[in-house]
Amino acid sequence: MITTLAVSGYRSIRSLVVPLGRLTVVTGPNGSGKTSLYRSLRLLAETAQGRLIQTLAREGGLQSTLWAGPETIGRSMRSGVHPVQGTVRKGPVSLKLGFCDAAFGYAIDLGLPSPDNPFPLDPAIKVEAMWTGGTLRKGSLFAERRASLVRLRTTQTHEWREAAYGLSPFDSMVTHCADPDDGAELLAMRERMRDWRFYDALRTDPEAPARRRQVMTYTPVLSGDGADLAAALATIRAVGDRQALGGAIEHAFPGSTLQTSIDDLAGLRLGQQGLLRPLGVAELSDGTLRYLLLVAALLSPRPPELMVLNEPEGSLHPSLMPALARLVVQASGYGQVVLVTHSEALIQAIRSEGGATEIRLEKSFGETEVPDCDAPPWVWPKR
Repeated sequence: MITTLAVSGYRSIRSLVVPLGRLTVVTGPNGSGKTSLYRSLRLLAETAQGRLIQTLAREGGLQSTLWAGPETIGRSMRSGVHPVQGTVRKGPVSLKLGFCDAAFGYAIDLGLPSPDNPFPLDPAIKVEAMWTGGTLRKGSLFAERRASLVRLRTTQTHEWREAAYGLSPFDSMVTHCADPDDGAELLAMRERMRDWRFYDALRTDPEAPARRRQVMTYTPVLSGDGADLAAALATIRAVGDRQALGGAIEHAFPGSTLQTSIDDLAGLRLGQQGLLRPLGVAELSDGTLRYLLLVAALLSPRPPELMVLNEPEGSLHPSLMPALARLVVQASGYGQVVLVTHSEALIQAIRSEGGATEIRLEKSFGETEVPDCDAPPWVWPKR
């Protein structure tokens, strides 16, 4: 379980270190940095997939994603004695991401590419580090990348060896140096990060992928766009927690019954009290469809180590928040869950179900902060 998330120099986050629990709720006003924190986790996952640079490019490149404020915000700026204004940069351009748990930690530092690079908007990986334990120390480091050189420390002799020289500034050591023999820890970390699951694009409009007919097949994991909803729900009924699925439907829509069929393209129907026939997925309201999508994600028969939900409450009536909260809390019993939301009704419902680690973001002088949070210890690797 991830215990600490650290971000520096990304969008509205100048420098932030936050604790994560088994279930963590991230909230705050619009523009406070919730999406930036969510994307930070997603960027770390993209590193393990080898897509970090492409993902940053879709966000506009490094210059568009960097912290836009001053390097430091002093007391005189906050008090209004001196205005916030541009100053000469003393440190290097840097976007840093990292996380750790009780066993391992990982951090990556990105900066500007060399002047002769033909793609000047692409960030270059300057430093990567992986270590044992919660805090980076010289003796706990077992994998290090500086510029194009990657070094690994062997488990048996604890001696350092060169694992790669001339590694592209766009390629991570997590994807290019994870060897089953000498880079077993890197490989294990890469596979863990690849197992993280994100849901932020569950559409419910008339053209949503979930409303289309589909071939029913074994689907233990709902896709990111929800296109295989019917198959995912049928898989839960077949090999997952059928009782929890029935309870989730009854809790949200009393008297309703979920019907799944594996031998036709309709796949999914919802019977409701007072109707002479069940409704097909194309007939469901936006809120009903979104709830079913969340049920399929949270009751997956193959729960991930980490699931991140970004504002799942969209299109849901407040009356559905207790049912959603129960699902989220239940899912956190099988894997870590991070929930980004601005719904106080959902937060209150989660509290009544047992509570969670709450991170309330605020904006001060353009910077995302967590005023009432005790930041865990964190050390960034030096360039």
